[in-house]
Amino acid sequence: MRELTSWRSGLSDPGDFPYSAVLGEFQRVGKHFVEKELLALLDEIRMRVVAAAGRAAGGPTDPHRLLRDFLDVALDKWDGRYDYRSYLALPLLRLPCTADDPVAGPGNAPETDPADARRASDRLLLRLVADALDFELTAAAGATTLLPEQRPGPETVAKRLRLGVRAALPAVSRLDPTRTVDEREPAAAARALHALDAADVTDDEERRLRLSMLPVYRSHDEYLFVRVLQAYECVFAGLADELRGTVAALTTGDPAAAADRLAYARDRLAAAGPLFSLLATMQPESFRTFREYTEGASAIQSRSYKLVESLCRTPEGSRLDSAAYRSVPEVREWVLAGHPSVDAAHRAAVRAGRLAGADRDRVEREMRAFADAVLGWRRTHHRLAVRMLGARPGTGYTEGTPYLAAVRSTPVFTAVGHDPCPAAPPTNTGGCPE
Repeated sequence: MRELTSWRSGLSDPGDFPYSAVLGEFQRVGKHFVEKELLALLDEIRMRVVAAAGRAAGGPTDPHRLLRDFLDVALDKWDGRYDYRSYLALPLLRLPCTADDPVAGPGNAPETDPADARRASDRLLLRLVADALDFELTAAAGATTLLPEQRPGPETVAKRLRLGVRAALPAVSRLDPTRTVDEREPAAAARALHALDAADVTDDEERRLRLSMLPVYRSHDEYLFVRVLQAYECVFAGLADELRGTVAALTTGDPAAAADRLAYARDRLAAAGPLFSLLATMQPESFRTFREYTEGASAIQSRSYKLVESLCRTPEGSRLDSAAYRSVPEVREWVLAGHPSVDAAHRAAVRAGRLAGADRDRVEREMRAFADAVLGWRRTHHRLAVRMLGARPGTGYTEGTPYLAAVRSTPVFTAVGHDPCPAAPPTNTGGCPE
């Protein structure tokens, strides 16, 4: 309160906002337990920041936008709009893909080089995983008091380090094939990952990463939970970009590019499989402790996942009218406006003669392979939820595991036939967590 009051009574430069003091208090008690007096002061400051940004010549500055985004995330429970997006602080992370804009698509998305978007996505994924592992190392060494409750034992920490390194290595390889990290010693490998990220991170990226950790409680495992879910949001935002590119390629008559983008999307999702294994190391009792304070936030509210689903094919009317899409109204409106999908673009290309022969065979083969990866991811998500939740209802006012069971086999595409999924999917396509 002292730092905030001093800042407010001074020049109130958004670049000098006492982020560390505010963040420290939120992390000390958990977002759910922050004193109302502090929240009221932050709300007052937010109104002043918004007003000042509106008066700024040339529009809001980057410091204004950062402070507004931080206060919006910090005050989500105070505002009564707490949800999955604000819980994960996604506005602060700024997913480096056009998929973070639910109405972007071929023809109206910002022009972005696919290679640049892929690199930015891999850099963020590496940053998130490396930070999660650094927290495990720091806590195990007794060098932090952050989220002190229910610390995991040495064996669990070692397993997290091993799985986290495995989850990050594909991104490291894509960023620079000459880089190597020795996996044989998990702690050393985790430190090496953190050093690789630190060598390439900007001050703004580092600040946004730090501010994006606003857990609701004091349980150690919530740090891992938040970072893994943020990493999956990054992955699905990237998949949405690849699917948009697939639609564009099919529409313009470039089947090779369409197949390449589908193959990249499949490989990216398969390579992210160890993230589920990493998440499965959460202690169930710890998860159930902090989950009590996440009511209102649920993965059913993920925009990135719904974008991927609806870019594959347009959902049926019953699906669009379900809680799954009602919880992401921007995406639902985009679908109802008639956005293109891979399914529709494939059918149109076949009818127009733009997709035939060997080209058609290759595109359809990649569609089936991507569908296998998505279905494997859904099955693993369901198994992990059953392990953690059992018969408990989901957060975000959802029914929980019964919902995941009902949708796990929903077809990804309908324009191509699909072979039945094997009973035990390979781990690299989203198999059982270790």
